[in-house]
Amino acid sequence: MQKLPATDGWHWIKEGFAIFRKKPAELSTLFLSYMFLMLALGIIPIIGQLLPLILVPVFAIAFMQACMNVENDHRVYPSLLLVGFRTPEVKSLLILGVLYLLAALIAIGASALVDGGLLWQALVTHGDLAPAEIKQAQQSNMSLAMLFAALVYVPAAMAFWFAAPLIVWQKMPVVKALFYSFFAVVGAGRAFLLYTLGWLVLGIMLPTMVSLLIALVIGSISVTVFILLPLSIILTVVMYCSFYPTYKQIFGKPVLVDVEA
Repeated sequence: MQKLPATDGWHWIKEGFAIFRKKPAELSTLFLSYMFLMLALGIIPIIGQLLPLILVPVFAIAFMQACMNVENDHRVYPSLLLVGFRTPEVKSLLILGVLYLLAALIAIGASALVDGGLLWQALVTHGDLAPAEIKQAQQSNMSLAMLFAALVYVPAAMAFWFAAPLIVWQKMPVVKALFYSFFAVVGAGRAFLLYTLGWLVLGIMLPTMVSLLIALVIGSISVTVFILLPLSIILTVVMYCSFYPTYKQIFGKPVLVDVEA
């Protein structure tokens, strides 16, 4: 795989903003539709907690297709969210989703080496811990456990990054897509490092600075929430849009396929 300069990571972020600026309303509507669907799935007992992770690759294709539509001056409809279910490769995407879930469970389970399993318990119970457990969590290394889990998950994230579009757009089997994705990220490691750092700055420092500025000027919590909520949504949508340039630069521009709206 080709080696890329670190500056390409920042260019991907800029391209994400450029894609969003072309059709902000349509892309935001697609994202909000996705969020509402995830909330609806969460109502289903037991499996509703697993489906959002299993379906990540299926919905990832929807956002990649949306970015390709924007690039080609096509409309982005909310129904595009289901394009992954209409592709012949949907079975492979679901298998990829199961692997995605297993990797997440392994990473969280590994955190028990740091905090004795408190992070796992907190996630399983959705934070509904007993007072003694809460006190234990406050005194434990839960933050360090979260960092450790994230580090354990990094190799899996590298393998999953391009896997879904490689399966759908290049017709690769699951294992081959994971292999090519992993080594593509390795080859573009410097660019992905800057890309990750850029989003950490934009996703954490920017909202923090905005909230501090509002607190100093206005001092109203409700105004802060009113401004930060749409800002967080916009940044999330732009981040989703920036996934497409990472694929396009490394694997080339995919062929646009008309999908039923």
